[in-house]
Amino acid sequence: MPIIPTTEITPPAPPPGPPRSRGSTDEGVFDDARTYYTADERHLNTRAGARTRTYSQNSLFKQMERMGLKEPYRRGSHDESTIPHSRRFLIQVEPTLQSLQSQEDTDGNMQITIEDNGPKVLTLRTAASNGHNRFDIRGTYMLSNLLQELSLAKEYGRKQIILDEARLNENPVNRLSRMIRDHFWEGLTRRIDASSIEIAARDPKDWTDDPRPRIYVPRGAPEQYEYYTKVAEDRPELRLDVQLLPEKITPELVRDMNSKPGLLAVDMEEEVDPKTGKKTLKGRPFVVPGGRFNELYGWDSYMESLGLLVHDKVDLAKSMVQNFCFCIKHYGKILNATRSYYLCRSQPPFLTDMALRVYDKIKHEPGALEFLRTSILAAIKEYHSVWVAEPRLDPVTGLSRYRPEGLGVPPETEAGHFVHILEPYVEKHGCTFEEFVDGYNNGRIKEPELDNYFMHDRAVRESGHDTTYRFEGCCADLATIDLNSLLFKYETDIARTIRNVFHDKLVIPAEYCVGSMEPNHVEASAIWDRRAKRRKLAIDKYLWNEQEGMYFDYDTANRKQCSYESATTFWALWAGVASPKQAAAMVTKALPKFEAVGGLLSGTEESRGEIGLERPNRQWDYPYGWAPQQILAWTGLYRYSFTEEAERLAYKWLFMITKAFVDFNGVVVEKYDVTRPIDPHRVDAEYGNQGLDFKGVAKEGFGWVNASYVYGLQIVNAHMRRALGTLTPYETFIRAVEENRAKALAELV
Repeated sequence: MPIIPTTEITPPAPPPGPPRSRGSTDEGVFDDARTYYTADERHLNTRAGARTRTYSQNSLFKQMERMGLKEPYRRGSHDESTIPHSRRFLIQVEPTLQSLQSQEDTDGNMQITIEDNGPKVLTLRTAASNGHNRFDIRGTYMLSNLLQELSLAKEYGRKQIILDEARLNENPVNRLSRMIRDHFWEGLTRRIDASSIEIAARDPKDWTDDPRPRIYVPRGAPEQYEYYTKVAEDRPELRLDVQLLPEKITPELVRDMNSKPGLLAVDMEEEVDPKTGKKTLKGRPFVVPGGRFNELYGWDSYMESLGLLVHDKVDLAKSMVQNFCFCIKHYGKILNATRSYYLCRSQPPFLTDMALRVYDKIKHEPGALEFLRTSILAAIKEYHSVWVAEPRLDPVTGLSRYRPEGLGVPPETEAGHFVHILEPYVEKHGCTFEEFVDGYNNGRIKEPELDNYFMHDRAVRESGHDTTYRFEGCCADLATIDLNSLLFKYETDIARTIRNVFHDKLVIPAEYCVGSMEPNHVEASAIWDRRAKRRKLAIDKYLWNEQEGMYFDYDTANRKQCSYESATTFWALWAGVASPKQAAAMVTKALPKFEAVGGLLSGTEESRGEIGLERPNRQWDYPYGWAPQQILAWTGLYRYSFTEEAERLAYKWLFMITKAFVDFNGVVVEKYDVTRPIDPHRVDAEYGNQGLDFKGVAKEGFGWVNASYVYGLQIVNAHMRRALGTLTPYETFIRAVEENRAKALAELV
């Protein structure tokens, strides 16, 4: 599977995916839960032969139970060894679930982890013996898998199941990959239409006195306005408020909409209603970052698409690109997320790479070329109207910044989020907190210092790195290596696509024209090549540090290079902006600063500085590691032929996730402390960690971590994948590899 389909690089061959066990004796052992637990015939004990003593044996056991005597123990393994099938268990779901929880879940959180201090053994009855023989399930991993399977069986209404032992002792790499493929993606998939509008249009950040479902529809989509208006009329109990957005979206408009926050419409497609036979609309699906979200997010979606493509969920990745094109066409940009208060704010741009990866999968299908054309046109519009326009463009350096427009206090934050910032101004003006916020938001109270603070705060949120000491009080002034690497990638992707796919001639229709462009203006590759060359020269001049062997942000206000060491320096490798010499310097000098036991750190400890009560941890600083940083670094290192380094970093990240998955009841979370070998999913930073709060079985994981796992398995080699399945730490694995190499060399002498 191509890692970088838009370049000439040949990636490693992907290892085999998780087995589906379609053998003659174990048909469907690893089916998804819905298939496994809704198939009635699977849970009929047809494998066991007729037993003449079943009734009398059961009667004897019941008599012994009434008398308080212990049943004689027979080891199932002694009796089952001649049976040609894998071991299966005959389980009464509810009683077994209760016994398991009361015995093994000693902290009562509906999870079985290494921190529970139960006996770590539970006896189950074997199906082949009609429950006569027994077998011990031992250890945290198997018991937690049993808890997960029983929880799923209960959800599907099963009273009794025949459970394959292979689902309990499954290779953890295969199990997690299978869970992501068969469950997590489904749990994170949303679509916006009548089927979901009641829940999706309710805004959890609606702090107004009358929170109600509300959707804003752009002027250019009258068919959606008609559709949602009819939904509101047909279902008055929803209290759905359907609003038509004005043509021009301004900071003032967005501020005034804060009293009525709502969901923004995304793309829909026509379908025929099977009940009425009439044409109707259906929302295009997309994947959200975590289970509590219902809106489309920006750069999360790109990272998720990488995992979707590994799992051949091409239509879903394609649909997300189409939703992005809709947003650019109607809202002017790919939004931070599709809520009304994000209308002025974007996120790190990845559209060209995302679209090209999808196109690489569908290029032989009808409509593929038009899909790519629309995607590139949307990217060109976004490039010109957002990233190389005021206020984001710095005219002196020619580099771009995260610098969204906006007025007042960001409304999506909890009421008390900015209290410590605003209280001195409240006292200064001698009014209540609410009076000050209202006066400041509506321009009656002028506070330039506060304007500056919130300008940087909005920029941090647009960067996707909220929050970090790297950006505190300065983000809107920084020409960052991450953003400018992404724009270099836009420029080179667009140039190559126009040249190679559209025969060096791309016509721009009226709806995608920006600035002085005339309808039917023709774009050629040469101008995009020149833009890329100019940006690389500026990046080398302002962001590259030869002495440190890495890239730094540039402060456009103070005209100096920053000193914060960020893992985003490796984005330059992903984008291809670094020269081979610069790439080698980064691997030699920069990489050791960021490498930890669990992969790449977001930033160095030295750059973060001392922390304490007055200066707490920030989640995008040391010691935390995030999936996007890992993915882009692996791909970038591989691009420059640093294969060994890419494999090593991927192995460490995958090992950390797998170990936490095994030890902590299948947990997969938003971010990890990559310095903690035991419980890396525990973080001590603002916003906590998403993905921890589940009962019995995790249903979603976290979007970009799910993607990083299956994508990372394409980076590591087959030996590494096998070692991950046995939870072999990297140091142990590489020592064994080196010993084998030495032995092989010695035999040649």
